[in-house]
Amino acid sequence: MDEPDCHPLKLENTYRQFKKINGLLSQWRSIYQKELRPYLQAAGHARLLDIGFGGGDIPLKLATWAAGDKLDLHITAVDTDKRAFDFVSKQSHPDNISFLNCSAEKLAGEGKKYDFVISNHLVHHLSKEQLRTSLSEARELSTHKVIFNDIRRSDLAYLLFSLLTRPLFQDSFIIRDGLTSIERSYTLTELKQTVPKGWQVRKLFPFRLLLTYHHA
Repeated sequence: MDEPDCHPLKLENTYRQFKKINGLLSQWRSIYQKELRPYLQAAGHARLLDIGFGGGDIPLKLATWAAGDKLDLHITAVDTDKRAFDFVSKQSHPDNISFLNCSAEKLAGEGKKYDFVISNHLVHHLSKEQLRTSLSEARELSTHKVIFNDIRRSDLAYLLFSLLTRPLFQDSFIIRDGLTSIERSYTLTELKQTVPKGWQVRKLFPFRLLLTYHHA
């Protein structure tokens, strides 16, 4: 799906199916409950930046959970891919979410600040140099915490994803790109050795890595 001339219908289906695959595997509900909700309850409100929103399902879910808890969460979600922006522009979303077709670098250059900066499945798309740059930008943009959620590479993850997703995700890039993403992702040890000092890396079930930075 990263190819600019990829099949448009399959791309649209992929964006739409992100909601299901992320709901099954990405653990954002648990992350919201453990990382975001306690801060929101204490502070009363928060600003959050999502880098690389894809199909837009993660910011939409976070907004829904916060609203259900009667908490004030304002979300800015950015993606440099115009196709992703065009997809979310056709979807309805609450007023407390702003989708932008721009980079985190642009926002950092404008001096923007957010309590939380998050990403989902961004890490494995980046070279080590690009990752360090992205982490630096996220740290600069955040005032409380950075949370990058990604895949943990393993042979078992590859096998299970290959077997279990085929009946569920048809006519999209979910399976092909998902297997490629597993191959490109880090192990726990590899990511710990790559990130700068001050960043924490831990495992999440199933086959996940959570990369965080907490401002003192």
